[in-house]
Amino acid sequence: MENNGTARESTPPDAAPSAVPERRSFADWAWLAFLALLMLVTGLFVAALGPLLAIACSSCQDGVRDPAHFDVLAAVAWYGVPLTVLGSVVGMFFRRGGTRAAAIGFGVLAVLLVVILALGVTPA
Repeated sequence: MENNGTARESTPPDAAPSAVPERRSFADWAWLAFLALLMLVTGLFVAALGPLLAIACSSCQDGVRDPAHFDVLAAVAWYGVPLTVLGSVVGMFFRRGGTRAAAIGFGVLAVLLVVILALGVTPA
């Protein structure tokens, strides 16, 4: 087949993709930095205010209930939340899937907040 200048040369559909990954733009880095800061603030909220909300009691004499599982509640707040935030932020800055890692991290933080609040409820 002769190329007379009107037909374009193209790669076959089964050709391997380029080995060089596409570089992120400044806007991509800014978005990931914003998500990382939002992840840190959300993690601070869950770790600091989650246990306080869990043990708050308006009908108790001193305003604080005595949770039966306070050691587990503290372990989730002090170890689970920071490890989730750290893993999510590190996952955001890998080559691909930064927003996906952030979405998974926010979901895990929401689940941890529910776990912290559920652990603060005193069984009847």
